[in-house]
Amino acid sequence: MTANTTQPDALKQAAGRKAAEYVRDGMTVGLGTGSTAKHLVLALGERVRAGLRITGVPTSRETAELATAQGIPLLAEDALWPIDLAIDGADQVDPNLQLIKGGGGALLKEKIIAAAATQFIVIIDDQKQVPVLGGSFPLPVEVIPFGWKNTARHLEHHVERALLRMRNGQVFVTEAGHYILDLHIARIDHPAQLEAALHTIPGVVETGLFVGRTHMLIVSTATGVEVRHAAL
Repeated sequence: MTANTTQPDALKQAAGRKAAEYVRDGMTVGLGTGSTAKHLVLALGERVRAGLRITGVPTSRETAELATAQGIPLLAEDALWPIDLAIDGADQVDPNLQLIKGGGGALLKEKIIAAAATQFIVIIDDQKQVPVLGGSFPLPVEVIPFGWKNTARHLEHHVERALLRMRNGQVFVTEAGHYILDLHIARIDHPAQLEAALHTIPGVVETGLFVGRTHMLIVSTATGVEVRHAAL
């Protein structure tokens, strides 16, 4: 049977709503960015209006605006966050729950919040599962604008191509004022080693590789929602 155009969003909604079930009264919650995380925020908004008491830490201005509209109180950006649970989407997930994130450009804040959280839940539809990272989806690397062409040249010692991300004919600039270089790599067999190598290059702020951070994966499929736990 041919899938209709509403199916992808329905799968994302199912993953977001399932993740919202893990949020308990009194928690501080890291709120992800992207089309799947949007459904999480909407589901939490419903629960907040029904009496759930939580505070949120958003990973982007877009998420902050949505959370505020949903009535979710937010902690200040410069606070020391006691994040109980962070929930976010991913662009690719491999069998070891290693991720590529950053397709939306919020990877720096997303990684800061994931690292600050006691537990990190990743929510995806089943199309985001891959046998190995890389290939069809580039690896985003956030870099400072100063000397970015030199940074790109050094990155290309490790990958096939490093392309400056553009948006509507203009250089894409992150909320922190940085650029993103999208690294095209046929396959990433050793994500932890690659992440460590990229961080040795001056000008690199952060990478979209999330290794050893995922505690739980929620995958929405045509037949239901699956939950996988990692032994971290």
